[in-house]
Amino acid sequence: MRYLNWVLRAVLFIVLLGFAVKNDQPVTLRYFFGYEWQSSLVIVLLIFFAAGAAVGVLAMFTNVLQQRREIARLKRDIRVKNKLAGVGETQQMPIQPS
Repeated sequence: MRYLNWVLRAVLFIVLLGFAVKNDQPVTLRYFFGYEWQSSLVIVLLIFFAAGAAVGVLAMFTNVLQQRREIARLKRDIRVKNKLAGVGETQQMPIQPS
């Protein structure tokens, strides 16, 4: 399985390298107020792909933080309920949902 993983990585690298070599033409991005930026097409695509991935991670980040807070709260509730029930640390009894 490890060899198959390396073969797939090598094939992906070759495909992406071929894409980069074939698309090295300069492109011009025009902004407002006459600003322009010239760069290789591959560089522009890489920058916009990375920016899109970063926006996706940031959009998901708030949900992940909210879930972590909820998990911490639930664990704290379980500890308090176990302490009130007199269950020691060695005897963790699961609490049935109410």
